[in-house]
Amino acid sequence: MNSTIINETRKLNYTVQEAFKTLRTNFLFSGDDIKTVLITSCVKNEGKSTVSIELSKSLAIYDKKVLLIDADLRKSVFANEYTTNEKEVLGLSEYLSGQTDYENILYSTQVENLNLIFAGAVPPNPVELLGSKKFQELIAKAREEYDYVIIDAAPLGAVIDASAISNFCDGAILVITANEISYRFAQDVKEQLEKSNCKVLGAILNRIPMKSTSYYNNYYKKYYGKHGRYGGRIGSGADYDGYGGYGYSNPTKNGGGY
Repeated sequence: MNSTIINETRKLNYTVQEAFKTLRTNFLFSGDDIKTVLITSCVKNEGKSTVSIELSKSLAIYDKKVLLIDADLRKSVFANEYTTNEKEVLGLSEYLSGQTDYENILYSTQVENLNLIFAGAVPPNPVELLGSKKFQELIAKAREEYDYVIIDAAPLGAVIDASAISNFCDGAILVITANEISYRFAQDVKEQLEKSNCKVLGAILNRIPMKSTSYYNNYYKKYYGKHGRYGGRIGSGADYDGYGGYGYSNPTKNGGGY
């Protein structure tokens, strides 16, 4: 197995650490049949890759064996989060196009129990690769070897890649930027996931301004109603390296959220 080194320059403050612990707890209560999970967003730069990485770390620290797959073949940000000792990093696109074997794309990390598959080179046909039988077989294989498989996908509001991947997943989580993404837009993306018969486990409300405690209550009431159109109770995190806070609500039978 190849090895990769986690870039530890970005540190989580205490509040955000606690938010991810709560997210992990809610995630674990999704059910023992939820093992392969897609994480996507409406548009780029909503923090989905950060959520994918930190949730994977949190699960691994909790003594779960985790595989994190970077399936954003169009614009991966994982190269900025991880470094390797290899000159040439082979990833998912090389494997799905038949250029290399499974063993050559699997990387261990400095986080015990956490392995990683990079996206690889940008291919001309990402949707075809991600919707292929070979990717389905890869997910099935990983499902047998790991407790959880977390898949970071391209924003579904921009390209259709995540919809192709969702066919092979047990559930999906949608990352939404507070005060930027409209309810209608988020609902359209959620419905697109449901068309693939993928269970929407919930939503993460990201980049919540925490300058005052009243802001979020007003935002929540204005855009989501008294009880929240995603269902459940939404909590919040704190500002962190430009990503802002993390909101989460408990899953519900109506779509719920984190």
